Amino acid sequence: MSPHIAFYLQPFYFQPNIDNQGGGDLQLQRMGESFEGIIGRRSREDLLEHESRSGSDNMDGASGDDLDAADNPPRKKRYHRHTPQQIQELESLFKECPHPDEKQRLELSKRLCLETRQVKFWFQNRRTQMKTQLERHENSLLRQENDKLRAENMSIRDAMRNPICTNCGGPAIIGDISLEEQHLRIENARLKDELDRVCALAGKFLGRPVSSMGPPPMPNSSLELGVGTINGFGGLSSTVTTTLPADFGTGISNALPVVMPPNRSGPGVTGLDRSIERSMFLELALAAMDELVKMAQTDEPLWIRSFEGSGRQVLNHEEYLRTFTPCIGLKPNGFVTEASRETGMVIINSLALVETLMDPNRWAEMFPCMIARTATTDVISSGMGGTRNGALQLMHAELQVLSPLVPVREVNFLRFCKQHAEGVWAVVDVSIDTIRETSGAPAFVNCRRLPSGCVVQDMPNGYSKVTWVEHAEYDESQVHQLYKPLIISGMGFGAQRWVATLQRQCECLAILMSTSVSARDHTAITAGGRRSMLKLAQRMTDNFCAGVCASTVHKWNKLNAGNVDEDVRVMTRKSVDDPGEPPGIVLSAATSVWLPVSPQRLFNFLRDERLRSEWDILSNGGPMQEMAHIAKGQDHGNCVSLLRASAINANQSSMLILQETCTDAAGSLVVYAPVDIPAMHVVMNGGDSAYVALLPSGFAIVPDGPDSRGPLANGPTSGNGSNGGSQRVGGSLLTVAFQILVNSLPTAKLTVESVETVNNLISCTVQKIKAALQCES
Repeated sequence: MSPHIAFYLQPFYFQPNIDNQGGGDLQLQRMGESFEGIIGRRSREDLLEHESRSGSDNMDGASGDDLDAADNPPRKKRYHRHTPQQIQELESLFKECPHPDEKQRLELSKRLCLETRQVKFWFQNRRTQMKTQLERHENSLLRQENDKLRAENMSIRDAMRNPICTNCGGPAIIGDISLEEQHLRIENARLKDELDRVCALAGKFLGRPVSSMGPPPMPNSSLELGVGTINGFGGLSSTVTTTLPADFGTGISNALPVVMPPNRSGPGVTGLDRSIERSMFLELALAAMDELVKMAQTDEPLWIRSFEGSGRQVLNHEEYLRTFTPCIGLKPNGFVTEASRETGMVIINSLALVETLMDPNRWAEMFPCMIARTATTDVISSGMGGTRNGALQLMHAELQVLSPLVPVREVNFLRFCKQHAEGVWAVVDVSIDTIRETSGAPAFVNCRRLPSGCVVQDMPNGYSKVTWVEHAEYDESQVHQLYKPLIISGMGFGAQRWVATLQRQCECLAILMSTSVSARDHTAITAGGRRSMLKLAQRMTDNFCAGVCASTVHKWNKLNAGNVDEDVRVMTRKSVDDPGEPPGIVLSAATSVWLPVSPQRLFNFLRDERLRSEWDILSNGGPMQEMAHIAKGQDHGNCVSLLRASAINANQSSMLILQETCTDAAGSLVVYAPVDIPAMHVVMNGGDSAYVALLPSGFAIVPDGPDSRGPLANGPTSGNGSNGGSQRVGGSLLTVAFQILVNSLPTAKLTVESVETVNNLISCTVQKIKAALQCES
């Protein structure tokens, strides 16, 4: 038996390197020195790149040659002016990829007869020029705002120099007004201006003027706010109104219960500040709702069909900018935009879906592989009449794609729910980073959600028609090149994935609530046993996702070891006092690779227990037997199974493996974990599954994206992106992840041998899968 197999078949831990020789400490010290060397080299590269960027702002003139002149004064400067054809080629590639890698620069330099350094410096200068243009534009806006504030300041000073008597209207005598009274009058004028602004906002949505003099005529009146036209959803009228919270300004009555958490009432936060903030939130929510409904119901020219023939809808950004006014400010420098729309029929009614979306726990359970963590940070309005109509709340969420090569998106946003008609609801999200700096917000925002969400319409057969819109701006530089086509197309975080996951989860709930049992299910399992197994499988899948994406669900520490592959992320954490996990040091290793195999074929191969011996050393070299099966959907790939591997010899008991598989239009998942046989007997009889300790491993499969530049069937891609008639091989992006207990003592030190062994395990598994599918190259 190989040492790797022996490692995996042991009780899944390594002996700690705890001795007095300091060997482990020396190895870790060498790892730290290597890491510091890498950081040092990177800092010097960044310094050289900064110097090269400042060398020239002439995009058509100086290239990289004249930048070297500063380092070697005796050398005569050589100037090279690019030809118009070269500049055209460089500009076309810059629009597609502002940060080309070394391979792309080399290919471009050969095609344009330039040195690679010239190409590199041209791109650096071009990025600097674009950044300078954006900064000039922002400075111009700030200058205009500064001039406006200066003019207001001058007018206030003139008013203080020439005070007016409130009784006669004539000029007042300076000696009659104290300095304190002058400040009070200025504050009173400011409050009056704020009240006029709030009344103007209310009048805008009421359709009639609202007087700022005195209280409203009706003591219990509320604002009827009309939001857009929603023709196309059940034949609604041109203007639909609903009653929304009106307590967002002084002198306006309270129509809905407004929940104000005590932690917001600090010494520096006044009631007026909270009122102004709520008015800003409401104004933003109403604008976002109007934009969402229009984007959900408008087709061409706002939405056009993609060119690759997949039927995917693509947002026409020029038409979008002509139609809508940005409600959260200009796009940050370096961010790119993704937008998608999807419509589908779902086995759920509108009220149930709205309740799910407004409850953070139920929302996370409905989309377990997409939401790592979520919470409601503030409830501005809980709705009215015991419904969610008019509910407005602040939320924080961590959104994920199951790959270590795609960073988790942390977003702070408003969620606003509105009933447009009987059986027609809409829920919209929009980022609030430009309005409020929340304490729990990340230091650097890597994503902003433009108005996104869904419009739900009840259908006569008990289904709902769901139109989902996802619109976001994000920092593309943090995404690995392998996943950029998938993310920019909207297939990673986009509407298709939300709708597909919602359809699969609702179908699962409908089957589990049904009294009939599938023919493939084992009837020996009681109803309580089915619930316990499903609950255990859900916890297993959640822990798997948390280990792949490094979310804050667990406190992971990333390791930087020089002997680990570049695209393999290794993390470690301590497991203490968690009955659902074995105590000790847990090591997680995950990587993503591209395979020239369709996602469906790859999923069928990995979930087939008869083929498991071709990649899994836990199978003991032979096929596994399915001991239990619980269907979670019409597709046979959506299920929870209990597998048994044959024993190597008579003295060894067979091993049980709990496995959950799920698939939909957006991707597939195969998650498994070895489980204790006595514990599984308890679970299958309806016992509590919370005390079953397991560490999951598995696979996540997604298509490689419509614009992915994978290998070609008949040769490499030419420099301009065409392939000379060759067809690109369609493939899959496969994420492989393992969580292993390397030491049963939480206080033990992690050894370099443990990291190397887990790295070898994940590499060996990938190679076995490639060999089995005959795609080693």
